[in-house]
Amino acid sequence: MSSPAAAPGLSILRSYARPHLGTLALGLVLALAGSATSLATPLVTKWVLDSLDASAPLAGPIGALLALLVLGAAIWILEWTLLGTLGERVVLEARESMVRRFLRAAVPGLTRRPTGELVTRVTSDTLLLREAVSSGLVGLVNGVVMLLGTLVLMAVLDLVLLATTVATVVVVVLLFAVLMPGIARAQERAQEHVGRLGGVLETSLRAIRTVKASRAEERLATGILGHAGEAMRHGVRVVRREAFAWTIAWSGIQLAIIVILGVGAWRVGLGLLEVSTLIAFLLYAFGLMEPIMELSQNLTALQAGIAAAKRIRQVEELEQETTGGAAAEAVVPQPGAGPVLELCGVTAAYGPGRAPAVQDVDLVVPARGHTAIVGPSGAGKTTLFALLLRFLEPQAGEIRLAGRPYREQTPDEVRARLAYVEQETPVVPGTIADNLRFTHPDATDDELWAALERVRLREAVAALDGGLDAQLTASSLSGGQRQRIALARALVRTPEVLLLDEATAQVDGLTEAAVHDAIREQARIGAVVTVAHRLSTVVDADTIVVMEGARVRARGTHHELLAADELYRGLVAALSVDRRSVPAGS
Repeated sequence: MSSPAAAPGLSILRSYARPHLGTLALGLVLALAGSATSLATPLVTKWVLDSLDASAPLAGPIGALLALLVLGAAIWILEWTLLGTLGERVVLEARESMVRRFLRAAVPGLTRRPTGELVTRVTSDTLLLREAVSSGLVGLVNGVVMLLGTLVLMAVLDLVLLATTVATVVVVVLLFAVLMPGIARAQERAQEHVGRLGGVLETSLRAIRTVKASRAEERLATGILGHAGEAMRHGVRVVRREAFAWTIAWSGIQLAIIVILGVGAWRVGLGLLEVSTLIAFLLYAFGLMEPIMELSQNLTALQAGIAAAKRIRQVEELEQETTGGAAAEAVVPQPGAGPVLELCGVTAAYGPGRAPAVQDVDLVVPARGHTAIVGPSGAGKTTLFALLLRFLEPQAGEIRLAGRPYREQTPDEVRARLAYVEQETPVVPGTIADNLRFTHPDATDDELWAALERVRLREAVAALDGGLDAQLTASSLSGGQRQRIALARALVRTPEVLLLDEATAQVDGLTEAAVHDAIREQARIGAVVTVAHRLSTVVDADTIVVMEGARVRARGTHHELLAADELYRGLVAALSVDRRSVPAGS
């Protein structure tokens, strides 16, 4: 019987096994057939001994032994290949399911978990699931059948010797029943710490330059290896319990064999048992270890699979974004068009019971022009972008895109009309062309070169070995150039709204000037919304929105806000920004 705690894991095991019931049934038939050849061997051995004693021809029994050997080998090869292939298919299906759920999950649910831990569930937990679904389930049934079959054939040979064997088997089964739950708990704890290790290690490697500059290698290594040590501690606990269980099983069988040999010899001496029967019974006793070992191994695999299934269940529970509906093509706004984006009384928080990150926000973004959002850290600027991109859903209020409420559109439909450049400007593994085509895979080379021209990177990319086909790495382009690659990616096809989050926060003067030029050019034909701490990016915006404490505090032009808003004047003064600090051409 499974415990209530194991029920969710077993339900997932069943869900992964259900599409492959036919293959599992065939694997079980092969396993039982292979076990049948093993069970028949001692009886045929008795036949050989009886024939020898009766001076009968040995060709028949010897031929039968060889036939059983060849047939058993062929069956085991087929079963091993069949179940191995099934296991790999289960791993692929589980990974496909998790990867798609990760990429379709709502952003808040994903960001609450370390990335490395999520990766561990795809790479490590699926392997444990494979063993449980494929060989584990079949092995359990086969082990039980083989154990019962061995005991039945022992009963056919001699009931007295069977009683001795059964007493040993009962003790072994009871010990396994006591030890298995502890093994399962230890395996689950070990996997938890492996996941945490992956999460911390992934974060540390991502920030390796900061780690080295801070001379924090040893401190981080200590923390990471702490999780490795905990995984090892629980793993050792598993090994000890398994070693104890296996030793009990092996010792019990060996003791049973000694008793069987003594009692059997005594019964042979009394003429109550034939020598050939005693030898056949001893062969079954020696073979009794096989089904017990198979049961132990597959119970262990099943317990590990249940632990993995519980972790996979957490992925299944990730909130998914709405899908469906054809993605809209971005349309270049026409002169005189109405607002492209409207936020009406929008309130949102990053979880139930948490304080609002934005509250009662009203904002209108015209179809053309530059709207800038400024304010101190924590004011809610980046949260506005999360709402516009549907990474976060409002708790109250409404957002409209081109006059149509967000709730009537899927995230894909909304994002097809927006382009986004985030502060960290991640690049895609691959070439410069791969990165530029990330949003529009069908973009032509001419469109890519035109986008690079707009961000002043055409010459730099053309000078690289391979041009557009050059690998984009930390050494091929500088940080500022990679920032412009991200901006060019957003400009490959003219978006209705270009969203820039701290686009000039950590760039050189040349990159900042290129970004300013691209913003001005884009603002003439579409909407640009920027978030920035460097006010040199936004002082020439058509509208500047000042946020404080999750609310919109003021709005206007640079000169209007300098005259009317104390917070804006403080931001300008703190950064020593005025018209003289704005790049030439602003």
